[in-house]
Amino acid sequence: MATNGVRAIEALADPTRRAIFEALPHAQRSVGDLAADVGVSSSAVSQHLRVLREARLVMMRPDGNRRLYFLDPRGLADARDYVERFWPSAIAAYSAAVHTAQLEEDGPQPTRR
Repeated sequence: MATNGVRAIEALADPTRRAIFEALPHAQRSVGDLAADVGVSSSAVSQHLRVLREARLVMMRPDGNRRLYFLDPRGLADARDYVERFWPSAIAAYSAAVHTAQLEEDGPQPTRR
């Protein structure tokens, strides 16, 4: 079973969903506004928003006869928590690679007696 963090990352793997997601940090947006910005149909935006909502990356609130979408901090926290699980091993691997590269660049060291 995929965690919420994995669902969030999988949802953002699609370039159109990522563009929709990136259009939301500063203001609540309607499907029509998002469709105009992203360059796809309102129907396609609605389908992508459904996936983003299921991944808890966006939320919706009714506003008269339209719906406004905005970022959901819960999904962002889930994705961050998922990625942070790998951070210590990624840093250790990076440190080892830098150390190895530096040893190769310096060449063999003279032997001490």
